[in-house]
Amino acid sequence: MTIISFAVALVGFVIFAPVLGCLLAGVDRIVSARLQGRVGPVLLQPYYDVRKLLAKENRSVNGYQEFYIVLSLAFAILSGVFFFAGGNFLLVLFVLTLSSLFFIIAAYSARSPYADAGAQREIIQIASYEPMTILLCVTFFMATNTFNVSEVFNRDLPLVATLPLVFAAFLFILTIKLRKSPFDLSYSHHAHQELVKGITTEMSGRTLALVEITHWYESILFMGWVALFFIWNTMLAIPVVIIAVLLIYFLEVFIDNTFARVKWQAMLFWSWTVTIICCLLNIIYLIVLGYLG
Repeated sequence: MTIISFAVALVGFVIFAPVLGCLLAGVDRIVSARLQGRVGPVLLQPYYDVRKLLAKENRSVNGYQEFYIVLSLAFAILSGVFFFAGGNFLLVLFVLTLSSLFFIIAAYSARSPYADAGAQREIIQIASYEPMTILLCVTFFMATNTFNVSEVFNRDLPLVATLPLVFAAFLFILTIKLRKSPFDLSYSHHAHQELVKGITTEMSGRTLALVEITHWYESILFMGWVALFFIWNTMLAIPVVIIAVLLIYFLEVFIDNTFARVKWQAMLFWSWTVTIICCLLNIIYLIVLGYLG
């Protein structure tokens, strides 16, 4: 990662990621509505919602909550910049984890029983998907001999060819990271789930708008992780990546509208089970492949 690539990624991610993330959220709402037999909102409805929240008077329960949310947003942006600049994948994961931790601290700072319950569920979600993200980084290193994301552009085959089971396990925990049902335990983007909004119960106005903007940045970052598996050193990778990202995002929206929410015990059990089995088998495959090679 050079200074130039970092600067380009900084400007590009800061400006274009929320735009694309907002459009993805709008497509999500429209597709969800169609799957449920409704007309649904317009494409730019997420933007209108955030603009309305920004215009409202800020009513934070204390002076620190919005500060923690700003830090959460800042670290989410920084994680995306490191990733799209082709930097160290391990650093990307650590910085993104800091973003999640500040989000949890913001909820706990409200001293609300509903926000506390949402924060506890958020911690359980992190415990569910974090082993997979760490193993994703480990297997990425095993396949490329480096943690640098930019290495995928030098490969003769896409990463999914050598990490197929890791990719399958990643798709499983991607549902958790995108806050899709059946794993949207801490808070949901749909109104039908709970009477109160879980971890964001005590957040409103500008603070809640920043939470939504953070989710837009994270959505683009996670789609970048999906694209990571389909990039290699050919121009053919461009349409392949676009098709793969769109299909997988549609799959996540379809799952979100098909499955009911599960208990946290089931989420923890199945995410760890899928992670251990798929990653272990794929690591064995990599070892055998390296031995034969």
